[in-house]
Amino acid sequence: MNEILTQEKSIYLQISEMIENDILRDIILEEERVPSTNELAKLYTINPATAAKGINILVDSGVLYKKRGIGMFVSTGAKEKIINRRKERFYDNYIRTLIVEADSLGITKEELISMLQKA
Repeated sequence: MNEILTQEKSIYLQISEMIENDILRDIILEEERVPSTNELAKLYTINPATAAKGINILVDSGVLYKKRGIGMFVSTGAKEKIINRRKERFYDNYIRTLIVEADSLGITKEELISMLQKA
């Protein structure tokens, strides 16, 4: 969680993505505690409510869960959930767009596959 916050997107979304990235990189493992909203607020000099909003996104998606009085923890299967969701998003944001553009340029499936292999 040593990333720098940017102006490109909302801070709470960046907090959520940073935690997800740490889970994907096995920096934070399943059933491990994640930094609290107060720890995140202090680390990034942000409002604790903003940090909480980022954490709540992960709770709502089943990536994190709360142990009362102890903190937030990574759910079992969280890494797989993140991977699956990001694969779907990758397909929607990149593959579909690629196919539409390739079709408009008259690029065949074989040409497209060849281009991907070349890249």
